[in-house]
Amino acid sequence: MMRVLALVPGGIGDQLLFFPTLESLKTKYPEVRIDVVAEPRSVGAYRLTTLVDRVWSFDFKGRNSLADWGNLLGNLREQEYSAVISLGRTWGVGFFLWLTGIPQRISYQGEGNLWLTQAIPLKSEQYAAEMYHDLLQGLGISGQCPPIKIQLPKADLDWAEAEQNRLGVKESGYILVHGGSSELALQKGINKIYPPEKWSVVLKKLQEAIPQFPILLLQGPEDQEFVAKLQSMVDLKVTSPKDLGKTAAMIAAANLFLCTDSAPMHLGVAVGTAIVALFGPTDGQKLLPQSSKFKAVQSASKSIGDIEPQVMIDCILGK
Repeated sequence: MMRVLALVPGGIGDQLLFFPTLESLKTKYPEVRIDVVAEPRSVGAYRLTTLVDRVWSFDFKGRNSLADWGNLLGNLREQEYSAVISLGRTWGVGFFLWLTGIPQRISYQGEGNLWLTQAIPLKSEQYAAEMYHDLLQGLGISGQCPPIKIQLPKADLDWAEAEQNRLGVKESGYILVHGGSSELALQKGINKIYPPEKWSVVLKKLQEAIPQFPILLLQGPEDQEFVAKLQSMVDLKVTSPKDLGKTAAMIAAANLFLCTDSAPMHLGVAVGTAIVALFGPTDGQKLLPQSSKFKAVQSASKSIGDIEPQVMIDCILGK
């Protein structure tokens, strides 16, 4: 049996963007066994797919000792993989891939070329899922990148239905809002949070323009302060799903999802909900697929706070 390992560092969004690559691999080789190495914060994404057989948890960015790397290396060598795909392209990543002893070692062209068997050109100007999908060229797989797909457990769909009933929006439908708060991104100096003061202008206008759709705030584990501040300005109901499946189910049931660049945004793409997303330091053209359902509002200054509320309002209302 063919066994393939994928090293996918990064957050939940990176894992979701990698799902199309996994799908194409499984379509080409239905009997393939696929394992993934992901960071602890991102392992939960694989609860939403049946394409992966095993997920190894490893904190790529943590303060790992030689023993930590050695343990991971030993575990991977025991599996006798036939190929490994890696999103990392540094010298160190390439060397690590070589140490695994895996015959086919595929990554992007870069510092680690010496240790690879196939180095794929990095086309970073395209949609990120398509960029990841290019790595399959190393396994002789070409063709169009499929859309992100996820599978929602029935328990999560049932929870979302009960939550809509609790909030009184089951019959009316609703607009869902996620402000986008990431402590890790802020630590890196990447601010993807649209100011609550400007959100309040947008949401009050929507309440006037389309009052038939109540507005819900999606509160994640790092969003408490943001949500509390926005609630002090606008009368809004809040939903707080406890995991990715429940979050995706609430997004799937929404008529419209307003958000910033975040993992929930990629969940919205996967479930096909109409999206208007705000982008500051990141590039919407690389993080949203080309579709009339998904609209990116990009800050010209790369500062998300510089986007005027009226620009977003016009985008939402189609003006």
